[in-house]
Amino acid sequence: MMRILFITLGLFLTLLSAAPEALAFKCNVMATGLNFGSYDVFDNVAKDTTGAITVTCNAPEQNPNAPLPVTVSLSPGNSGTFAQRQLRGTGNTPLVYNLFTNAACSTIWGDGSGSSSIISGNVTRTSPLTATIYGRIPPRQNVAAGSYSDLITVTIQW
Repeated sequence: MMRILFITLGLFLTLLSAAPEALAFKCNVMATGLNFGSYDVFDNVAKDTTGAITVTCNAPEQNPNAPLPVTVSLSPGNSGTFAQRQLRGTGNTPLVYNLFTNAACSTIWGDGSGSSSIISGNVTRTSPLTATIYGRIPPRQNVAAGSYSDLITVTIQW
């Protein structure tokens, strides 16, 4: 018997501006959520998916080509820990997953604390910062069929 799960990951955006000189910049953020699709509890292969975050900024008129350093961090979501994020759903058993900064899924994307990392880079009027979110659910987790989700807050600092 094959149990099918439909999983989506919602992303919320938080914008933080730390330095007074950065207030002259106007930034926008666009994020696409992750959708793992169906999960087969009997499959021996991890379930991977991707999403993206794009930060665009307009520099002040007096210096239109000025670069703006930004950082992008992610919250731990339902689990409260970056080590094992959890998708929650129909059953009592959470579905363990994580979010990564690289395609090899070896660097956990968090807020820089513990063993997690953040993404950083410079944004200019003509060059946005686009970062891919790599999601992975480890194989062979014994969970009930149903819909599972998590809520991740995306924080942009400049």
